[in-house]
Amino acid sequence: MILSALLTSVGINFGLCLIYITLYSILRKQPVNAEVYAPRIVAEGKYDQRSDFNLERLLPSTSWMMRAWHPPEEELLMRAGLDGVVFMRIFIFSLKMFCFAGVIGLCVLLPINYMGSQIFIDFSDFTNKSLESFSISNVNDGSKRLWIHFGAVYAFTAFVCYLLYDEYNYISLKRLAFYSSSEPKPNEFTVLVRGIPKSPTDTLSETVEKFFSEFYPSTYLSHYMVFHTSKIWKLIHEGDALYKRIAYLKSTKQRSQRFGRVGFFGLCRPKVDLVEYYEKKLDDLEEKTRTQQSLLHGKELPAAFVSFKSRIGAAVVLQIQQGAKPTEWLTERAPEPRDTYWPFFSASFLSRWIGNVVVVIACVVLTILFFIPVLIVQGLTNLNQLETWFPFLTGILNITFVSQVITGYLPSLILKTFLQYVPPVMIILSSIQGYVARSQIEKSACNKVLWFTIWNVFFANALSGSVLYRVNIFLEPKEIPNILAVAVPVQATFFITYVVTSGWTNTSSELLRLMPLIYSYTRRIFSTESGEDFEVPSLSYSSVIPSILLFGLFGITYFVLSPLILPFLLVYFCQGYIVYRHQLLNVYSPKFETGGEFWPIVHNSTIFSLVLMQLIVVGIFGLKKLPLASSLTIPLPIITLLFNSYCRKRFLPVFKGYPAELMIKKDRRDENAPGKSDFHEKLITAYKDPALQPIQFSRRTDSNNAPLLASES
Repeated sequence: MILSALLTSVGINFGLCLIYITLYSILRKQPVNAEVYAPRIVAEGKYDQRSDFNLERLLPSTSWMMRAWHPPEEELLMRAGLDGVVFMRIFIFSLKMFCFAGVIGLCVLLPINYMGSQIFIDFSDFTNKSLESFSISNVNDGSKRLWIHFGAVYAFTAFVCYLLYDEYNYISLKRLAFYSSSEPKPNEFTVLVRGIPKSPTDTLSETVEKFFSEFYPSTYLSHYMVFHTSKIWKLIHEGDALYKRIAYLKSTKQRSQRFGRVGFFGLCRPKVDLVEYYEKKLDDLEEKTRTQQSLLHGKELPAAFVSFKSRIGAAVVLQIQQGAKPTEWLTERAPEPRDTYWPFFSASFLSRWIGNVVVVIACVVLTILFFIPVLIVQGLTNLNQLETWFPFLTGILNITFVSQVITGYLPSLILKTFLQYVPPVMIILSSIQGYVARSQIEKSACNKVLWFTIWNVFFANALSGSVLYRVNIFLEPKEIPNILAVAVPVQATFFITYVVTSGWTNTSSELLRLMPLIYSYTRRIFSTESGEDFEVPSLSYSSVIPSILLFGLFGITYFVLSPLILPFLLVYFCQGYIVYRHQLLNVYSPKFETGGEFWPIVHNSTIFSLVLMQLIVVGIFGLKKLPLASSLTIPLPIITLLFNSYCRKRFLPVFKGYPAELMIKKDRRDENAPGKSDFHEKLITAYKDPALQPIQFSRRTDSNNAPLLASES
């Protein structure tokens, strides 16, 4: 890619970012948009509703940036939880890492690369020069200046490992402090037990009662059996849809809309009063729901939430195999009640195992199918190849601006568009694997999306032009560094444009929240109902964290190969830090709390990126006829992996559970707490499936905001 094509892409995306931020700074000031741009503040009743008009509302401003910057980490912890703090630490860690890399890369390595003569440079035509002149490919073979790159690799590796250790230690201490200071939660005292064996004389509930009363008489408190309630949830969702329809019909000013046909596609049967018709259907749904609830009596699934009187009692049960058969009395940590994913419980041990196999196969198939857009993208980056495929476009492709847009902007835009569908698909695949909590589904999807994007965005694009069809690469492990050293540097400019297109623009569009804005205006146009309850959104970690880590992979890998990518990454991380801090404080509300369990994913991804960079550098030094530097770099991946092994043993156990020391201290502290007995009473019913609560469908006609479902006391 030539410099002018890169500048075209940067110009287009910079303009889009400016438009998004300007529109946001104006739209956020309009009171009617409060539910879009400050839903959390509105839900908390802290939004200052001002109806008086003033000119300032129509002028863009940057005051929101300062308000996002100023709150300390303690306030972010209080509002977004430890997961929100850990998420923002990813940006802080990345900024520290790439500021150090930027000083070395831009001030030292970039000038050395540019002063090389391996690639012919026409100084008279600067804008049409290939960007490879800024990469290590331009350094002459055998040049002693390559030793500076060698030293930079060691210095960068040492600094990143120091940062990784420091952050792992910091977040581990935060996690323990967060746990110690938190109020008692049901999941701390509860264990999920699966694989409950059937008894010829007792029900499953009686079996659980006898087992834990006999073996844990001093700590066992109660249990709650799990039922298959998918049919009931389906009825509840139908009721929700009907209620919203009734609320709309009651709020509309056009009386004619209350009458219509309810037959096949509204084409047959006489017109009826739709409000009365739907209210009658609500009555039927209420009766069906109660019938389904009564039919569940005595039909428990072989799973139960077992609660104990102390945290240490639950921990002991969790860590020890309970039954003589390894497939019976399986225990695992119970999620928070709000985090519980109830559809999981319909899956048996065999169906969960089959589900995992199906998910693996589906991921492989999806990865293979994704090669199609990758090949299209790589074809667009090569004008000569495009002219060969589509000779009738030769005239259009010869237009300078068109060719710059096609090669500099369009490829990364196409790839970005296809990648938007990957996180939802991975969420669906993770949800059928038998996880007991939404947070577990989110973490599993996060891992899937991360490695999917690393392979399909990085490796597939880097190797598609040269060795994609060389299957024997996997049979020649010694040749992998050399193959990567040839293929990866060539794609540096594509990844720069990808950072600009997917990073800059996506982050600024996160502010604008275009789809919620369109929905909000549509609802106001077609419905006159006011004060309608709305759901505060939550941040999708499974889609955002993989993108951040992918950009981190780009920066680490191309730190030595093509330092030109570093300033674009620094802009992205600075932008992301301000934008997502603002969103966590004003827009998103956490739906679960893992206690920072996403950080090991960040650590592992960074270690992988470091080792990949080191292997590529081994091949680069070999290709550049500097075998001694290549040999001296070989120990570096080994040292990095040993460092990773140490970190796993030093910090990872903290993220898999909590130490007995803290549990016992909290148990002793709770002994003298005045509300201990009340908490135990609430714990007995904390894990009752919401679908089994007494249900009542509301038919109140005096308010459009009456709740559809109400629990009877």
